[in-house]
Amino acid sequence: MKKLTILVLMGMVFLTSCDTKKSEKKHKLSESPRHHEWVDLQRSDSTICKAFVAYPESDKPTKSVIVIHENRGLNDWARTFADQLAEKGYLVIAPDLISNTVEGVEKTTDFKSSDEARKAIYGLDKKMVTEDLNAAYNYIKNDKASNQEVSVVGFCWGGSQTFRYATNNSDIKAALVFYGTAPRDSAVFANIKAPVYGFYGGNDNRVNSTIEDTKRYMDTEGKFYEYVVYEGAGHAFMRRGAQTDGSLENKKAHDEAWIRLLEILE
Repeated sequence: MKKLTILVLMGMVFLTSCDTKKSEKKHKLSESPRHHEWVDLQRSDSTICKAFVAYPESDKPTKSVIVIHENRGLNDWARTFADQLAEKGYLVIAPDLISNTVEGVEKTTDFKSSDEARKAIYGLDKKMVTEDLNAAYNYIKNDKASNQEVSVVGFCWGGSQTFRYATNNSDIKAALVFYGTAPRDSAVFANIKAPVYGFYGGNDNRVNSTIEDTKRYMDTEGKFYEYVVYEGAGHAFMRRGAQTDGSLENKKAHDEAWIRLLEILE
């Protein structure tokens, strides 16, 4: 009986800890002094791609950034990151690329679990993803608060989409790829106009094993590709390093990557 009681108490502590971490993220976002809004991006199939927009506190038009979420979808962390970029003075749009792609599910946060969100993401049509990103690009570029200079930042699945989008939109200012892979078709590298910056965790060989080929393809086409591998950090170190219980390696990579990211966007 005593063992059962201890197990129940441990479970309660664990759940409380998880709820606290989740509420901390929401609290940070809800307490932001910056203006946030949801906008509707019209798709060719008559559905709507929802997008989260965070405005900086500025007295003049600013540079803009498209944030492409992980394979978990546009969750609280992704929106918090968008708000943090806005805090640094950038106009940010974060499209929810799985919004309204599953019947009855309007946004990522409406999925019952992150597994369901991942399933929806890997079922997306590449052409539709490009169309959604084009819609996000046009929306934020033409916002009167934008100076019409747009860069793209993406994480994990979103990092791969960032690299791919650089092959589809020659007008973006820069592509910042966080632990994402490049397209497998070497022919598309010729289409890239923007400089591509890679951010990789040292303990992420699934992704890192592709870097050598990517560098060769980019060099062959005379394209700019500069990357940093953060020793000891794992996959998704930006999200994991932002958590209070993140490892020292992920926290260090998170902090150093933020500095580099802002230097690139400056």
